[in-house]
Amino acid sequence: MIYNYCTLFNHHYLTRGIAMYESLLKHAENFHLYIICFDTITHDILKSLNLSYVTFITLEEFEDSELRLIKPSRTAGEYCWTCTSSTLLYCIKTYKLDHCTYLDSDLYFFSNPNVLVDEMGGNSVLITSHNYTKKYDQSQTSGRFCVQFLTVKNNSTGMQVLNDWRKNCIKWCFNRVEDGKFGDQKYLDSWPDDYNGIHILKNPGGLAPFNIQQYDLSNPPYKMVFYHFHGLQFIGKHQIDLGYYELNKLVVQTIYAPYLNHLEKIKNKLEQISPLYDYHGTKINPISWKSPLRLLKRSLMGVYNVYNINYFKRI
Repeated sequence: MIYNYCTLFNHHYLTRGIAMYESLLKHAENFHLYIICFDTITHDILKSLNLSYVTFITLEEFEDSELRLIKPSRTAGEYCWTCTSSTLLYCIKTYKLDHCTYLDSDLYFFSNPNVLVDEMGGNSVLITSHNYTKKYDQSQTSGRFCVQFLTVKNNSTGMQVLNDWRKNCIKWCFNRVEDGKFGDQKYLDSWPDDYNGIHILKNPGGLAPFNIQQYDLSNPPYKMVFYHFHGLQFIGKHQIDLGYYELNKLVVQTIYAPYLNHLEKIKNKLEQISPLYDYHGTKINPISWKSPLRLLKRSLMGVYNVYNINYFKRI
């Protein structure tokens, strides 16, 4: 059996997308990854790398008239969210796949993700819970489920769910809470009630900064499959912000350090191909009177997760 995965990103997420692929290559067996390249830079650079088990799809090939029509009404981020369901639908239909799993490009695998797909058995759709730590619970606004890892089978139920989701996202997919909706994600909340064959992942191996506080990495009761590096931002040339969640030293050293060093290695390789582009999606934060107060507040809350890149090189 070939496990089919798909993702999408532009050149500002190129280091993350390649890191995700390389972690998949290291741990998964019998897989194929379909990448929707959201700009020409991404497509050309990925093609030059001669990656194995990958199909590259240009934006021109992927976009249809409905997507092009609504594109001007969405921000770049909102348009990516809008296209998640269409990415799955395009790959399944174009390549006649029996199933496909969507992956956020900022996932990173620590063991074989095929076991997660296997867990769905005879069901048609696999969805994953945010599994929020209580103090970070955003289920009411961001949704109970996270799009991060989502499998759809090419059967009547799977395709009905996927087509309905795409129609909803084309109609409304914005980075705000409105009438019980949020982006592409809040639509998933009703799926277990609206459709048969929806499987909610039981395997606890998918971790993220909004749930990692519940687990003891020094004595884990399970094998971590992936970590979702939600909220991670590069700031200027030397700083990295790991986000607004509480992360203990062991998490930073055993999860974030290997990932960030991997991203830096990929960036150095890409800059040898072409030094003209920002492959990290670096954020340039303007200095204002609010900055010291905001950083002080985060420090008092125990979530001052801003580091110099050299800190991780020493780990």
